Amino acid sequence: MISHKLCWPARDVPGGFATDGGFPFQMRALSMLFDSTTIAVPCTRRGRHDGEAVLSGRNLTVVPLSNPAGDGLRRKLAMTAWLARNGRTLVREVARADAIHTPIPGDVGTIGMLLAMLFGKPLFVRHCGNWLAPKTAAEHFWKWLMEQSAGGSRVMLATGGRTQPPSDRNAALQWVFSTSLTEEDLQRCASPRAAPASARLIIACRQDPEKGTGSVIRSLPRIIQRFAGATVDVVGDGSALCDFRSLARELGVADRVIFHGKVAHDEVIRLFGAADVFCYPTAASEGFPKVVLEALACGLPVVTTRVSVLPELIGSGAGVLINADDPESVAAGVEQCLSDPIEYARKSQRALDTASRYSLERWTAAIGQRLEEAWGPLQRETLHAAAGGSVARA
Repeated sequence: MISHKLCWPARDVPGGFATDGGFPFQMRALSMLFDSTTIAVPCTRRGRHDGEAVLSGRNLTVVPLSNPAGDGLRRKLAMTAWLARNGRTLVREVARADAIHTPIPGDVGTIGMLLAMLFGKPLFVRHCGNWLAPKTAAEHFWKWLMEQSAGGSRVMLATGGRTQPPSDRNAALQWVFSTSLTEEDLQRCASPRAAPASARLIIACRQDPEKGTGSVIRSLPRIIQRFAGATVDVVGDGSALCDFRSLARELGVADRVIFHGKVAHDEVIRLFGAADVFCYPTAASEGFPKVVLEALACGLPVVTTRVSVLPELIGSGAGVLINADDPESVAAGVEQCLSDPIEYARKSQRALDTASRYSLERWTAAIGQRLEEAWGPLQRETLHAAAGGSVARA
């Protein structure tokens, strides 16, 4: 498996590596499908330990790569030097592997994808961005390459979901959802809500302008006019966090906005349990935002925009879809969620019903089925038993 996901030495596991987000949970789940899994990822010497999870799984090994320098154009220009430094390691691991998995978008994953094609390896690609609305030249390239390549031993999945297939050019391309919640997590989180006595809003995401935190903060003065005790919990860090703090002060609502920064996954779930509405007026290029699923799993009605798969998740009545990411639309969506106690309880129950369909076990099983259809049995133990103990190493 080759990805751009940044990892670092685990705090409490000597020789181990950790990272954040849903990546470690998904890698652990995928590793259970195979005899062994090697993850080649950029690693830094020091990482942020808040919210980290150890990379672990069935016979799972991490091969550290150097961390590409810079971002944006600077990173692109530096990739030639990065490839010169890490190319031998990547070629070695691709040559040794029976199959390759690369999540994209991402420069490191793209290099892994092209190496797998060059070596003729069975390939599994997950497109984790907004498949429906590519914007940059790179996004159009990834979509074109997947549509050209899907089929046979090349399994191509687009993260998202709708009734129409992801491509009318190649029927081999299929949808896949994304989650990091196990069945046990879903049961533990599930809490049907009665109509709240307050208006405690929450947004959890990378704190970048396009994710919508600014619109939520700007909507708060309007929401306070209708719900006097309204507050906003802001969870996560990012490039715009300082700007959002300043915005709350400028609007005179600094005492109503609680900035939690980056917290552990269990703390995110606890904060969801104390909130009344999850606000996510994103304008970003989303694939299948796992944080929305986590909010639904806690019974939170969601106010969000019509981006990517969000209409499919929320359109069943689990919240309110807004047509714009501006403060007026956010405030109207929140008021619609909270103004009718009976309808609020219905939205909460529909949120739980929606989330129950998206467990990590179902995700793993769906991927495993598609890979076996393309590659055959995924474990040599299975092959060995099927052939009466006479199968050689693949």
